[in-house]
Amino acid sequence: LLVFLSFFFFQAEDGIRDQPRSRGLGDVYKRQVHGDSINLRMGKVVKCQRKGKGSIFKAYTIGRVAPAKFRNLDFAEREGYLRGVVKEIVHDPGRGAPLAQVIFRDPYHFKHRTEYFVAAEGMYSGQYVYVGKKATLSIGNVLPLSAVPDGTVVCNVEGELNDKGQFARASGTSAVVIGRSEEGDKVRIRLPSGDRKTVPAECRAMIGVVAGGGRIDKPILKAGVQWHKFHAKRHCFPRVRPVAMNPVDHRFGGGNHQHLGRPATISRMAPAGRKVGKIAARRTGLVRGGKDAKHFDMQDLKQTFYFHQSHQIAPKKKKKKKK
Repeated sequence: LLVFLSFFFFQAEDGIRDQPRSRGLGDVYKRQVHGDSINLRMGKVVKCQRKGKGSIFKAYTIGRVAPAKFRNLDFAEREGYLRGVVKEIVHDPGRGAPLAQVIFRDPYHFKHRTEYFVAAEGMYSGQYVYVGKKATLSIGNVLPLSAVPDGTVVCNVEGELNDKGQFARASGTSAVVIGRSEEGDKVRIRLPSGDRKTVPAECRAMIGVVAGGGRIDKPILKAGVQWHKFHAKRHCFPRVRPVAMNPVDHRFGGGNHQHLGRPATISRMAPAGRKVGKIAARRTGLVRGGKDAKHFDMQDLKQTFYFHQSHQIAPKKKKKKKK
């Protein structure tokens, strides 16, 4: 009887039962076999690590029309102007703003050039579009910022010379020219976020507001519509909250209650898989003061100071009471 019982309940020194089909606690321990360490714990590549490699998380570019950008800057555009005609307004999958297909005549060869611009509000098929230094100030024309007066509403603004459009490209967005340097080589614009940015005066911009405004006013209503929306962009829907995951799937997963269980901030030098949350955060917490206080720069501060100094109101004199 003792021999029979020891056959089933005896465990070896390394924590593994003699039976090959054992499912005891010893299966999760390390086992020493001929001096070599075999780790029976299997690793897992979490989603934040797999996203960096690409694979199924890449953007769906099949069916896209074309990248939206200005034509290549040449002598004709720097010193004069070129005229193009809007062939049609097309929809680009995965992009909120429509595109304008513009046909130009090549100034140096006997051929036509097809360009795709981000369409401005008010553009239509058959419209003539003028690009260049001497183009007129009208909707859809492309001019350098040195030829655009202050207060003009522009879109698809270049950040550097001949980068073919970088700022204010989303549907319904626009930027405003708010000033320029004394030498005239720099122009200051206000971006859709409210931030100010200084760019070279030779950078080009389109006059007007990007078409497609009000796109987000229509309610989504159901998850199926949201799925089709992101299916045209990339694989990022549905999004599971990290605290709802298991510990093997995310750094914030696990626990009897859904909580982080650790600081949300993480170092920039943390290894992949652990670098989630607020990466290299300079500060955390609620930003006090509202939107106006966050975008309040020194130039606005000086203007406010001079305004109050020039409009200072003298204090009222107290009236003496009559006896």
